[in-house]
Amino acid sequence: MKKLKSFLSGLGMFLIILASVAMWVLMPWQGLLVLLFVLALWMAFTQVGRQAASVTWVGVSTLGQRLGASSVIIVGIAGVVGVLVALLAMGNGLQETLKSTGDTETAIVLRGGATAELSSGISREDSTLITQSAGILRDAEGKPITSSELVVVANLPKKSTGTDANVEIRGVGPQMWALRPNMKIIEGRKFTPGLREMIVGKGARQQFAGLDPGSTINLNNQQWTIVGVFESGDAHESELEGDVDTVSAAYRRQGFQSVTVRLTSPEALDTFKAALASNPRLKVEAKSTLDYYTAQSEGLTKVIRVVGIVIATIMAIGAIFGALNSMYAAVATRAREIATLRAIGFRSPPVIVSVMLETMLLALLGGLLGAFIAWLIFNNYSVSTLGSNFSQVVFQFSVSPALLWTGVKWALAIGFIGGMLPAVRAARLPVTTALRES
Repeated sequence: MKKLKSFLSGLGMFLIILASVAMWVLMPWQGLLVLLFVLALWMAFTQVGRQAASVTWVGVSTLGQRLGASSVIIVGIAGVVGVLVALLAMGNGLQETLKSTGDTETAIVLRGGATAELSSGISREDSTLITQSAGILRDAEGKPITSSELVVVANLPKKSTGTDANVEIRGVGPQMWALRPNMKIIEGRKFTPGLREMIVGKGARQQFAGLDPGSTINLNNQQWTIVGVFESGDAHESELEGDVDTVSAAYRRQGFQSVTVRLTSPEALDTFKAALASNPRLKVEAKSTLDYYTAQSEGLTKVIRVVGIVIATIMAIGAIFGALNSMYAAVATRAREIATLRAIGFRSPPVIVSVMLETMLLALLGGLLGAFIAWLIFNNYSVSTLGSNFSQVVFQFSVSPALLWTGVKWALAIGFIGGMLPAVRAARLPVTTALRES
């Protein structure tokens, strides 16, 4: 019977811990404010609450005497939060960069069944038919605003390591500047169609060596001159761009890999897709560039998030054990004090609340410290990673307020678990036994 009772008690504690962790992880910041407000009212207007406030103040006032043990909790939880926020900021930054590359006013056309440009192929004849379809915006001269494009991958040395890495070379059509008005030359000039000239994205220039205006690079055994640097605020900043016909000739390509068009309006996408589907000569698929680049980011972003959560969970387990060890030691040190309080009329709930609040205060300090360090070091930190076209995508870590709050919630969850068991032990410890403990 005792074993069954002990098992049920342990199972109940486990379920309470799981429910509590879920509550902390899912709680919005408004929920925390409501919880703090209710706790403050309880402590101010109830006898048990005032007892809990008194015991908590006594415990907090002795933290200086237990600085080493308290630091273990703060530093451990700060490490968990810092790593979690940094990895999630990496995935967030990559996703934001790729999403900002597309919009609902432009559409990209790929070969039917292709999921990325490198796996696509569109003939020149099909490209001409695509650019004549309904729903495409035309310029003042009546020309459709489209760009038939070719994407190839070249090896260039990275500045950080000196080793070669893949960089994306994009051949673009003459209407590219009207198609992507966000692209601006910030140094040098535009490339001249028909010449072996390239413009380089600001991000690619930061990551790769030898891409300053005036320098030359070897592409497929031919010398190309870098004539300008552009910024666009999206993933195209990771590329080198040149005249599509010149790039096609250099790489002996006959067709294109994608056709990007500017629509008359976002609603014109359905008209454009219907026009493509009605032409039996075309076996292609069209989608908004927003949908295309969002899909490109999903796979890698999920991997980064899963890895971040797994690593943070492993570290969190260590932090929980550190918190348990420290708080058990704190309870043992204050055993006589707690027993005396209970002997003079303090009930178990104030003791439990005081130990929990003390642990969660330390956890909150650790969470804020870890979140601040992650924001200080990683916010807007530029890196590059392998994208869907097997080339480097340059992006910046994005430490958003939502990610900071996620880190703080993890810290509070760790503090809750780390404080619960020592708090229950303190409340259950027989008064006579506690008074005999040193």
